[in-house]
Amino acid sequence: MISSGNDLRLDTIWQYPVKSMAGVRLDAARLGYMGVPGDRLAYVVDERGETVSARTRPELLGLSGGTTADGSPTVNGNAWDGPAAAEAVRAAAGPTARLVRASSFERFDILPLLVATDGAVREAGIDVRRLRPNLVIGGVQGLAEREWEGRFLRIGDAVVGLATMRERCIVTTYEPDTLEQDVSVLLDIRRRFEGSLALNAWTARAGAVRVGDPIELLESFDDAVTPQWGRFVAA
Repeated sequence: MISSGNDLRLDTIWQYPVKSMAGVRLDAARLGYMGVPGDRLAYVVDERGETVSARTRPELLGLSGGTTADGSPTVNGNAWDGPAAAEAVRAAAGPTARLVRASSFERFDILPLLVATDGAVREAGIDVRRLRPNLVIGGVQGLAEREWEGRFLRIGDAVVGLATMRERCIVTTYEPDTLEQDVSVLLDIRRRFEGSLALNAWTARAGAVRVGDPIELLESFDDAVTPQWGRFVAA
């Protein structure tokens, strides 16, 4: 174990039931090899079946993803495959846009988890929601996350592998509540942080986690499962 003080903790768990839509804060989750349960259950495609995201259709960020009691995704509280959700998606992403259920790791851009830290978020001076993380780690000093690539976090019963820093995109420029764009946010990330904030991550060992759990930063973890990469990473 690498000593990082005794203050590392799990501050926030985020689930995004529909890709590119607003997320849901959770108190606890059982991390599996697809990340946070209920994450990216559905996503938007165009008439060719190509994924449509907030990179090109930022209005999607103004819709709220959720889940029903049985775990099915919803859009603004409506069934994902119903007429109200379909209308909302077309209004946000164009007349040919439609929702499809995710089948596997194609739902993710890079890896199933994105881990942000409170220290880096403070340094950047932005709303953490602009980064769309799954896990937010508290008690981190400044930009310490930039030294975490290749390491692991023991959180509750789970172990999370930290792969690479996440290159940030245009989505960071949209204010989460108003969708007002401020391109200086991304320009500042590029100028001060070499374009990257937060870490691409995966579940190295499945297990239950809860907000407030203490965290150990590990140099290695011998029993880690191999990460499964998303659509932007060549096999």
